[in-house]
Amino acid sequence: MNTYFLGIDIGGTKCAVVAGNTDMEILAKRKFPTNHRLKAEGIIAQLLEEAKSVVKSLADHQLTAIGISCGGPLDSKTGVIMSPPNLPSWDNIPITAIFSEALGVPAFLQNDANACALAEWQFGAGKGTQNMIFLTFGTGLGAGLILNGQLYSGTNDLAGEVGHLRLADDGPFGFGKRGSFEGFCSGGGIAQLAKTMAEQAIKAGKAPSFCENLDQLEEITTAQVAKAAYAGDPLAKEIFECSAYQLGRGLSFLIDILNPEVIVIGSVYARAESLFVEQCQQVIAEEAIPMAKAVCKIVPAKLGDAIGDLASLSIAITAMKK
Repeated sequence: MNTYFLGIDIGGTKCAVVAGNTDMEILAKRKFPTNHRLKAEGIIAQLLEEAKSVVKSLADHQLTAIGISCGGPLDSKTGVIMSPPNLPSWDNIPITAIFSEALGVPAFLQNDANACALAEWQFGAGKGTQNMIFLTFGTGLGAGLILNGQLYSGTNDLAGEVGHLRLADDGPFGFGKRGSFEGFCSGGGIAQLAKTMAEQAIKAGKAPSFCENLDQLEEITTAQVAKAAYAGDPLAKEIFECSAYQLGRGLSFLIDILNPEVIVIGSVYARAESLFVEQCQQVIAEEAIPMAKAVCKIVPAKLGDAIGDLASLSIAITAMKK
């Protein structure tokens, strides 16, 4: 009988249940918006219902294990989700025990950055490496660390919280700090930077193409700024140069401390690599230890929109290999 794994992706916006095998062939998938009015109990009930439906549809296959991906904080050892900011009411939820008991197979939990790191390491841009860093670069900035051929999550699952590093005394707000790595290098941070710089430009009579007046400031998105930068808008290009400069500084720290073979960067960077790469590489050339820089590649994530599905599956696949 063919075997398969079940991946559960729990997010503040959407949830998904996906079935797949070790070749990353997706056998079935269910997804639905996260309805916070249902609270944790109701959302978990939805997930279990969809998971059981998938299992039933694959009656000629054998379920091996379950991987669960969720934003932190969490305890991967005990399988408990501990009050993530994007999941109100999810307080100390023993999620692996719930799914393991319901479906009769082992279940494993990791935060979403670690799960994405596992996916890119096994099936994407980090395949074949022993030392890899994955940076989310989405709404926020987090890292998943593959060190000496295995996931490193730290003493209590807080390894890789690089977004908390302060890169400047002032700047966009991210991860509880102004001027943080996340503040400069995330979708939310770049939008903040754009609002500040656009306001200054408008008041100086030099409105950028992506924001013509002060009433539009709160509507600015990173995607709009990127589109304007590609079209040659000077302020939009300056905003991305600022983010790229700080990205280079942050990556230099990671290169010097962890000496990785590859740093894989997702989301905003993967979609707009050309707006970052020149300035970022210039800073790394100036800041990082030359011998460490020489063996490290900076590459965009390879798995694209499929990474969420593959990430949760990768948790289960990796755990069962141990």
